[in-house]
Amino acid sequence: MRRREFIALLASSVLAPGVAEAQQAMPVIGFLSARSPVDSEHVLKSFREGLRESGYVEGQNVAIEYRWGEGDYDRLPAMAVEFAKRPVSLFVAVGGEPAALAAKAATSSIPIVFSIGSDPVKLGLAESYNRPGGNMTGINILTATLESKRLGLLHELVPQAQTLGFLFNPAFAPAEKQLADAQSAAVAIGFKVRVLRASNDRELDLAFENLAQQSVGALAIAADPFFDTRREKLVSLAARYRVPATYHFREYAQAGGLMSYGVDPLDIYRQVGVYAGRVLQGAKPAELPLLEPTKFQFVINLKTAQALGLDVPPGLSARADEVIE
Repeated sequence: MRRREFIALLASSVLAPGVAEAQQAMPVIGFLSARSPVDSEHVLKSFREGLRESGYVEGQNVAIEYRWGEGDYDRLPAMAVEFAKRPVSLFVAVGGEPAALAAKAATSSIPIVFSIGSDPVKLGLAESYNRPGGNMTGINILTATLESKRLGLLHELVPQAQTLGFLFNPAFAPAEKQLADAQSAAVAIGFKVRVLRASNDRELDLAFENLAQQSVGALAIAADPFFDTRREKLVSLAARYRVPATYHFREYAQAGGLMSYGVDPLDIYRQVGVYAGRVLQGAKPAELPLLEPTKFQFVINLKTAQALGLDVPPGLSARADEVIE
């Protein structure tokens, strides 16, 4: 072997372990979602933008492994345990309470950044908003606490409706609180309430069949990750049964739903990405304050309203952040 070749070989043998160690040193985010990759594609871009703001780019200086519950919350605990055993550098638990609760049950030491729709202190995920304590921090996007607001807007759009259908998922952690809030708001408005429950596709079909039989004049669909994974199906069923319905994310109105009121999920996922980056930089979740949104989106799909024979009051459309024509 020539001397030059021998030196090159020796150098590569010395450098190789260093390269391997560098590759192994790249932090790994365990991304756990109750939703599906199909309905989350647009928000993932925002999450990566938030990471980039903190100096992390997927595939360059951070790796991300994805696990999806696809609306089946029973799958999440095993996925969380898998991440904890590896272990990953950081959990990102999104798509609502089921992912955050699964992550909490799997580890008390790996940092966790979450987004949920109800109070994380009451759920036991944090000690307080200013100082969460423990290994978890994140964002309360308030979706599960805005049912009464959505009902009020629906009543303004369909004032002639006397009976309201409220569709919720009993398998969702905040479900009972959502139902209680909706029933209280409906009574205050003057709605009679027909409660509809669905945790799978078959139950969704049955819920809408029951809705038609009970002459429900309007429908409020509770904020729920399972429903997010069935967004197209829900909008299609509402159109088939010709029932005015309200939803919690703009994506429903974009897909043909009548109206929506809630946070901007793109901004929320970007903030989750920013917090994830800060934790990777060394910030402690215990000291990162819990966040809440300050901006909400009210969207009306005028085309859907016209198809349902509804006249949108000028005052209501003037208050909308977006009117889809």
